[in-house]
Amino acid sequence: MSTENIFVTHKLDPKWTAVDGYTLSHLHPESHQHHKLLNDVLINTRDQGLPDISTYPVLAKFLALQCRIGKVEHALEIGTLGGYTAIWIATQNPGTHVTAIEIDPRHAEVARQNIEMAGVSDRVTVIVGAGLDVIPKLQEEVASGKRPKFGFVYIDADKMNNWAYFQATIPMISSGGCIFVDNIVRKGNIVSEEHQKDEGVIGARKVIECAGKEQRVDAVVLQTVSEKNYDGVLMAVVK
Repeated sequence: MSTENIFVTHKLDPKWTAVDGYTLSHLHPESHQHHKLLNDVLINTRDQGLPDISTYPVLAKFLALQCRIGKVEHALEIGTLGGYTAIWIATQNPGTHVTAIEIDPRHAEVARQNIEMAGVSDRVTVIVGAGLDVIPKLQEEVASGKRPKFGFVYIDADKMNNWAYFQATIPMISSGGCIFVDNIVRKGNIVSEEHQKDEGVIGARKVIECAGKEQRVDAVVLQTVSEKNYDGVLMAVVK
């Protein structure tokens, strides 16, 4: 299920793409009931003119399996783009409802198209708005009991607000729940002196350093290589 022939804008090591293609061919083969559907979601996202920044298939499945391991009933995604990761989570976890926040109305429109095409409109809700505007409303709903706590949060939005999103979601997450922040390693630029003024690097370093001081979570960064890039995710477990 490699996206090699769908998105081709990345500079990468051919071995990374080959490994993803080989492993997915066995662990998520074409015979899998959702294989074609998930590829169609990526194709529609591309054809609708959305940027080539969807989570890559291996990571999307990894996140979906994390939800399965945690028996997550309610997941939150901040920055859904075309809904690809949310659809992965929903199709792999029939008992999970995903609330997805998207700031761009056009992206949200495409996400809803994809969600409907995937047949999971009843379990994936897209909220249009800036994350820092939407999250306080969700906090109020959780605090009042109108909305259950989340067991899983995936942050893949504007990188300068990584820590703001992270910190704001902690009170809404059940003990033992996970937060994942994408695009943390940034080709290793988080430790390159010449990139310390890059907004993405600033946002990544801030969430790493602040999460290390946050007593309510325990966190780690995982470096990754893939068909899209050399990057990584921060994973935190709420105590």
